[in-house]
Amino acid sequence: MERSKKNYKKFHILIIGSGIIGKFNALELSEQGFQITIADPQENKNSSNAALGLLISHMYQKSKGRSWELREKSNELWPKWIKFLQQYNKNLKIEKPLIQLTTDQSKFEKLSKFISHHPMRDLRVLERNSTIIQNINNIFNMDNLKGIISYQDGRIDPISLLKTLNIYLKIKNINCVNEEIIRIKKLNNQWISTCRNALEIKSDLIILCNSLDANKLINLNRHNIKLKPVLGQAIEISINEKEINLLSLPKHFSINSKNFLPKDKNRIIIGSSDEYEIEPKENIFEELTDFLENKPPWLSKNNITNKWFGIRSRPEGEPSPILKSIEKGLILCSGFYKNGILLAPACSNWILKEIEKHLL
Repeated sequence: MERSKKNYKKFHILIIGSGIIGKFNALELSEQGFQITIADPQENKNSSNAALGLLISHMYQKSKGRSWELREKSNELWPKWIKFLQQYNKNLKIEKPLIQLTTDQSKFEKLSKFISHHPMRDLRVLERNSTIIQNINNIFNMDNLKGIISYQDGRIDPISLLKTLNIYLKIKNINCVNEEIIRIKKLNNQWISTCRNALEIKSDLIILCNSLDANKLINLNRHNIKLKPVLGQAIEISINEKEINLLSLPKHFSINSKNFLPKDKNRIIIGSSDEYEIEPKENIFEELTDFLENKPPWLSKNNITNKWFGIRSRPEGEPSPILKSIEKGLILCSGFYKNGILLAPACSNWILKEIEKHLL
């Protein structure tokens, strides 16, 4: 977004993976004039469709390092991209603030100390007697919640974001291939990607945004890249209690690392990412209702009306995400763990700069 458009129309880039990361890369590169193809056999089943869309940056308890730098860059770029994407969906927005709560006194003291050391991050302590806390306590049958509120962090609806990106891709006539790439090879400075149906796609450069499946296309004997699965799961609870209005709760908040998104006065979504598997363990969804000692009657596994999961990837032995050139013309953009949506603008910006090195 920071650069003026260049004449890259003759340079063809294949993006493998059509989640928010893949599509955001397509957006950034298309705006710079590149010819783009996206390949993904399971566009509607990737982890982006199961994400909750929380954007946690100012609450992030580090002030240096690569991950912090990516967050800082995304903080700068997200408002610009939201304004741009509102051409295609005027309702797209980041809803603020974001609230993080805990029943652990030592964790609360750590959060309070963090705020005192970062007075410019627009964070505030939420004590037990605050109005926000009292309302949550009443609905959750609790009396020991404390936490912090960030007026700059928030949430973007991932489904709305994906639909908006799809509108952009369609208007720009970006080629989308609903096929699995099973093999890639380089031939005379050009990449040949073979689909499972034997279709071949020729490109000048490939960007791997296909999470764990990237390992299937990389020569692991030459490149020491390890990605492990992280399963994020969510449930929808529906209640019938007239005295409880779930919309009186904040729009998004967390309690002891479980995330809550009220949908209407009778429905709420609970999500978590904490399991290293590719399939949910038995009763893992029901455990999302059992993380509080004195939980309210409505927070019951019997009230679960929907449940779903998504698989993300997390790097082993190196920071998340992996952003690197595997070889000339082949770039890996994967291993986002919990922060894919937040870091999408910064990573697409990095990809653009990296591609310019490949063109030298």
